[in-house]
Amino acid sequence: MQQERQDSQTIRIAQITDTHLYAAADGRLLGLDTRTCLDRVMELARRRGEFDLLVATGDLAHDGSEAAYRAVRERLGVLGCPVYCLPGNHDEANAIRAHLNGDGFHCTRSTPAGNWQMLFLDSSVPGQDGGHLNAEELDALEQALQAHPGRPALVWLHHQPLPMGSRWLDTMAVDNGEALFACIDRHPQVRAVVWGHVHQPFDRQRNGVRLLATPSTCLQFLPGSEDFAVEEVPPGYRWLELHPDGRLDTGVERLADMPGQLDLSARGY
Repeated sequence: MQQERQDSQTIRIAQITDTHLYAAADGRLLGLDTRTCLDRVMELARRRGEFDLLVATGDLAHDGSEAAYRAVRERLGVLGCPVYCLPGNHDEANAIRAHLNGDGFHCTRSTPAGNWQMLFLDSSVPGQDGGHLNAEELDALEQALQAHPGRPALVWLHHQPLPMGSRWLDTMAVDNGEALFACIDRHPQVRAVVWGHVHQPFDRQRNGVRLLATPSTCLQFLPGSEDFAVEEVPPGYRWLELHPDGRLDTGVERLADMPGQLDLSARGY
């Protein structure tokens, strides 16, 4: 495990999201072998160089099984850095805490990263596809931001906290995103909010805060679609560089080709 860099150095982060692994080693999602997809994306990330930490923003196991989480642990561990995990709507939150906590993996609400503060929110709701931030999550965020006003902060969650412009997908957003942004508006040290869930990139600004979403490591949703639709675009991950003065650089890297035959006719999963 790499030691945390000093406050004077840039922190390099990989975001991996929506891996959708199954208990079965050859489990497929709309035709794509999700373990093979993740293996290839992790190799792409490894070629970029060393990372200080990895954040996995949910839907890690499609079936919530122990075997799937073991496979997640094995694959995300290849970067040799601490891994911070959040549950998504396909995950079992208790299973994530049981299987992806300890030995370099963490399920926590916050951690320092150089001069920065990483804040992790659980937006999952048992038995529902959409997200919600309960009072406990929002209170913890408020307290963490109050405690470290001088540290630039990144907020992470699974569900999108605002509409993406896709009718079907936006029925599964955080249903109280305005409460999240009300908290963020009170704390100017927040530099970005980063999520998964939407299987597509997103990069906008709101009141000086960067809003970022990231491609899945398997299939991608068609942006702007009224109904469920996938797009034949290779999977990928997001890299972030956090500079000690509060600047943030980020980008998305994708595989050069599709890692299998995607079922473009699917109307859901």
